[in-house]
Parts: sequence; structure tokens; C-alpha cells
Amino acid sequence: VQLQASGGGLVQAGGSLRLSCAASGIVFSSSSVGWYRQLPGKQRELVATVHSRGSTNYADFVKGRFTISRDNAKNTLYLQLNSLKPEDTAVYFCHVYGRRWPTAAPQDYWGQGTQVTVSS
Repeated sequence: VQLQASGGGLVQAGGSLRLSCAASGIVFSSSSVGWYRQLPGKQRELVATVHSRGSTNYADFVKGRFTISRDNAKNTLYLQLNSLKPEDTAVYFCHVYGRRWPTAAPQDYWGQGTQVTVSS
């Protein structure tokens, strides 16, 4: 299973970024997927998730600024980051809980992370 995250970068406060995570080697359409982040010196925390049936869940700190979405045809997960704040500076990781094939047991898989830096 490979999860290739991209789209991070340096942006000014108030700006936007769109993160992408391309998955391969997994039954993506039936997987629960999400984004987590790790701030410097902190533990990894949930940002947002989207279930295989489309229901979404967001951390309180998102407060309508971020939008998670998925394209099952492209095996890709997205996170639109708007109204970014310096405190959003972190490494963002994509996560998939799914099966390598339909009869396999579901497992957790992590992407390599993409750095988001928001300047004030």
C-alpha cells in the first residue's frame, strides 16, 4: 500500500492550500480515510475523516475552514485548507483504514506527511 501526499507548502495567514493523497494497493472505495496533523513538539491529532459512505467528521479547530473530500475513481483523498492561521503550521498526514483486497482484514496505513507552514 502506498499513500502519496502532496500539496503542502508555505502560505501567508489567510491563504489557502489543497492537499492531495493518492492511494494505491488498497480497496480505496470501501476504506475510511482522513487527515491528521502533527504540530512541532505535539502528538498527532485528527483533522478530518470521511467514511466510505461519504459522512465526514471534523476537529473542532477546523471550524468550517477546511473541507475533506474523496474521489474514489482516482483513489485520491483531498483536504482544502482555507483561512489558514500560523497555528495550522504542521506536518499533515493522510490515513487510510482499509483492505488490500476485498477479503483481507482492514488495517491502518499512513502517508509520509506533507509540511504546511503558515506565516503571519
